[in-house]
Amino acid sequence: MTADDCGTLVDLPEPAGRVVSLVPSITEAIALTCPEKLVGCTQWCIRPTDIDERAGHQVARVRGTKNPDRAAIAELHPDLVVTNREENRQHDVDLLREAGIAVWVTSIDGVDQAVTSLDRLFTEALGVAEPDWLAQARRDWSAPVPDPELTAVVAVWRDPWMCAGATTYIEDSLARCGVRLAALPDDGTRYPHVDLETLQRLDVDRIVLPDEPYHFTAEDGPEAFPGLDVRLVDGQKLAWYGPTMVGARQYLEDAVR
Repeated sequence: MTADDCGTLVDLPEPAGRVVSLVPSITEAIALTCPEKLVGCTQWCIRPTDIDERAGHQVARVRGTKNPDRAAIAELHPDLVVTNREENRQHDVDLLREAGIAVWVTSIDGVDQAVTSLDRLFTEALGVAEPDWLAQARRDWSAPVPDPELTAVVAVWRDPWMCAGATTYIEDSLARCGVRLAALPDDGTRYPHVDLETLQRLDVDRIVLPDEPYHFTAEDGPEAFPGLDVRLVDGQKLAWYGPTMVGARQYLEDAVR
């Protein structure tokens, strides 16, 4: 047995050969590394666009990250289901395990955790060598932090407005680009709700608006922050861990700094 990121022992007598991924960024990672193992993923797993062709078979869609079709997952007879502590519900993890299905829960709150977690997933659970893209991501994100430090707010939703808070992957990825998230009112969550008037009054260098999960565009978002320096960014390069990490740091520095 080996333990997942949360310390739960996962019964894998041999490397998993049939895998269901309920995490879009990890689906991409598997599809670009050992695609033949992937038998199921969510409807939100949009990258790569040629998953079926890479896998050599039709990869079943098992609904969403928050409402996976557990019966459909069971019918796939997976050796392992890969989830994420933040992305997926503990309720679904528990029920899958009660059904006798092995579940590997990842826990990723920063870049170092992402590299370590993905390395363990591939080498310990899937039985494959560290992917080249992961080694490159490690090198990319090990570069010195640029000066001077800037401050920013990252909105991830509007109506109501929600922002990335402390101890999130977004916070750490921007910190490594020399951008510190401004302190926000604490509502007890990692993505606090903040009223627009409070956001408009913050003394920050940048307002960062990604194109996911809310699809901010030049016509939808910047108008709420007159007089402030608003930057539209690729949400996957900001928040996805996996192959998208390669080149993401330079992209974010160019886009935000």
